[in-house]
Amino acid sequence: MSNNVKHPKGLYVLFFTEMWERFGYYLMLGIFSLYMLDSVESGGMGFDKSTKSDIYGTYLGLVYLTPFIGGLIADRILGYRKSIIIGGILMALGYFGLSITGNLPIFYLSLLFIILGNGFFKPNISVLVGNLYNNDELKHKKDAGYNIFYMGINIGSFFCNIVAAVLYIVYGWWAAFLAAGVGMTIGIIIFMRGTKHIRHVDVIKPAPAGSMPIWKVLSYVLLPAFAFGILGYFLMGVNPDNEVGKGNIFGSDSNDAFLFGCIPVVVFYVLLLMKSPAEEKRPVGALLAVFFAVIVFWAVFHQNGDALTTWAEEYSDKEYPASVAGVADKMKLVFHAKYDETTTMTDVEFKEFLAPLEAKQKELKKTNPLKAKEVSKEIDNYTKSRAYYKNLPKERWPKKGESLPLATANLYQSINPAWVVLLTPLIVGLFAFLRRKGREPSTPTKIAFGLLITGLSALVMVAAANGTNLDKEKASTWWLIGSYGVITIGELFLSPMGLSLVSKLSPTRITALMMGGWFLSTSIGNKLAGIMSSWWEQYDIKSKGDFFWMNFYCCLGAFLLMAVMLKWLIGVMKEKGVN
Repeated sequence: MSNNVKHPKGLYVLFFTEMWERFGYYLMLGIFSLYMLDSVESGGMGFDKSTKSDIYGTYLGLVYLTPFIGGLIADRILGYRKSIIIGGILMALGYFGLSITGNLPIFYLSLLFIILGNGFFKPNISVLVGNLYNNDELKHKKDAGYNIFYMGINIGSFFCNIVAAVLYIVYGWWAAFLAAGVGMTIGIIIFMRGTKHIRHVDVIKPAPAGSMPIWKVLSYVLLPAFAFGILGYFLMGVNPDNEVGKGNIFGSDSNDAFLFGCIPVVVFYVLLLMKSPAEEKRPVGALLAVFFAVIVFWAVFHQNGDALTTWAEEYSDKEYPASVAGVADKMKLVFHAKYDETTTMTDVEFKEFLAPLEAKQKELKKTNPLKAKEVSKEIDNYTKSRAYYKNLPKERWPKKGESLPLATANLYQSINPAWVVLLTPLIVGLFAFLRRKGREPSTPTKIAFGLLITGLSALVMVAAANGTNLDKEKASTWWLIGSYGVITIGELFLSPMGLSLVSKLSPTRITALMMGGWFLSTSIGNKLAGIMSSWWEQYDIKSKGDFFWMNFYCCLGAFLLMAVMLKWLIGVMKEKGVN
């Protein structure tokens, strides 16, 4: 088959749709932790670190759990295009809702819209990409098609963090969330205008005779999921203080509720395997085995929005080089860490210094909320500036009254997508070169190597933590950039390849449902990422490297599991006539 066959036009419609959808999604995610930690007076939610990590992990878990439902409904009832449009509208409403800042009921309702919307959107746009390549002329380009599609995801992810930084610094959190909603709206408009290029691959396959009606599937899975979630929430676990009515198993009641609630969904997929026709059993079983292994990848990868953001905030040298500081300042991408009388105060003295400002802020909150926000921002600036100097060598301090130009922490969320955009052509080119030589690795082999490379990225951070005296100096930003570079290679070997594998092995009648299974593994991994990130605070400043060793060993174990299964997985693919 010639390699000169062009990619279908529909790919580029889906590319730009996903680019704008991910612009909104990652814009929101990049500022989510910072927004939750920011004070109510400054327009944030005012949560403590533990609550923030709990909500962050639960949100990431649920947002990738609902594709199970969205995939099932698309397969049986709506089709892929209608599901994508419904999902996009729900997500846009969620982002617009978050722009009403500081309101707790609207905050949770908005997250619910995003969670449900992603369930309809995410599995079905990924299925359409694969369906474009389901003919003999294009099937050899499926892996490359998913890599190109994945690059669109990360172009949106790269620019969104710059936009978010400018908007929330200049106008406030509300403006950044509003931009996320606008981005999602643009994505849906592009999708609807380009639907003629994908209409032919939006095919609903009827369920075989004897299949369980969709209402039974949902009632037999969702109701038990809610029941198990409630059970998990109230189940008593570890309680070192022996307090009545307290205790949990996985770090918090919400963690317990989420992970217990996943049990009926996992059981559903196991039963799906057991009841599949004989010719479908091995492909479905192979996919479920891969889903299990890649949970570890997501648990490590999605610490970028929590533990690694904390690392960037507290331990990374964020000072701009003089050559770019002026430009960054004009773009409103600078936080000025001022060296003033508060920098060298004791904690008691600093608390006394802030007391009049806090009293003024409290008083203004009743009479002049806008002025109260200005005072709150002044307090935050004093606090953040003082914190930055705590472990910065004094020879690097500016003169008193001057400041250091620092990159805002959420800009570090653009490092990974920037690497994806830079490295995708190289990875696609590498696989194309190996294909011409007849030595391209199978899709499962690429996924296995993705897990190993992800583990190596954790070793970069081990070196950063152990090679830096963190209580007295900042770690170079190049450590974080390097770690993101390595994990991005692992991501490109694994994430788009996983989407491609689902498209290759799934029985046609349940493709979106199996894509939902891929995102279920993402969901569980994301929740584990939140749980593991919450452990970050338990490691003292001398043992932060141990946190990253934990990530490495998890990835190594998952790699070895995939290595053991490779012969079987490759055999299943040969039976299906794919590679």
